[in-house]
Amino acid sequence: MTAEPIIQIWDLKVAYGSSVILEHLNLDIPKGEVIGVIGPSGCGKSVLLRAITGLKPPESGVVEVFGLRLDTLAPKARTAAERRWGIMFQDGALFSNLTVRENVMVPLKEHTQLSPALIHDLADMKIRLSGLAASAGDKYPSDLSGGMRKRAALARALALDPELLFLDEPTAGLDPITAAGFDTLLRALQRALGLTVFLVTHDVDTLHATCDRIVVLGEKHVLAMGTIPELRQVDHPWIQEYFSGPRGRAAAPNDEKRT
Repeated sequence: MTAEPIIQIWDLKVAYGSSVILEHLNLDIPKGEVIGVIGPSGCGKSVLLRAITGLKPPESGVVEVFGLRLDTLAPKARTAAERRWGIMFQDGALFSNLTVRENVMVPLKEHTQLSPALIHDLADMKIRLSGLAASAGDKYPSDLSGGMRKRAALARALALDPELLFLDEPTAGLDPITAAGFDTLLRALQRALGLTVFLVTHDVDTLHATCDRIVVLGEKHVLAMGTIPELRQVDHPWIQEYFSGPRGRAAAPNDEKRT
């Protein structure tokens, strides 16, 4: 039985000027799952994330998160809703002039009335939760490897104990071993914290390692949604090439390769 949706979208249209990126898009994201979002380059994966979180207002359609239509909320109510999610942007988007600890402290300072000492301790806890050593808190983003910066950005996204986590290409640019370590961490955190994860990616290994279901975007809307075995049965050329082409077959677990 499918869980109740935490995100619901009806007839969404998003455009930049005269260029329509998404149109007639309908989607339900079930609560408590890791949902991967894939599609050809430029199909609007990151645009959809920005539309859901209110960073790119749509031209038309309805987006509800937590059963709330964000564009109709008063400012205080909207801020309260936004506190219930965390976002990790594609490049990490860490403040270069702040240490890792100070980066993680930013949302805690902005959205809570906690004491400085408690904010400091909570930031250190989130840093360790993301798989970084406590000593990483004193480092600046420029002192970190690519994988460490991704984990620092994840720590900041988790700062306010969100129910919903948005990740935009979290393993982009990482070597396979580092990417696999991030995937393992993400799945462990999702299960331990009961998170719903909206994961934009192009990495088929990440899909196999982390996702319960996958949304395929293309042609300005949702082409299909389902598990990897279900999507393998979809008669669409891009979906077939993605999952059944050489790269998709190489990433599949052995039991799927035999089916």
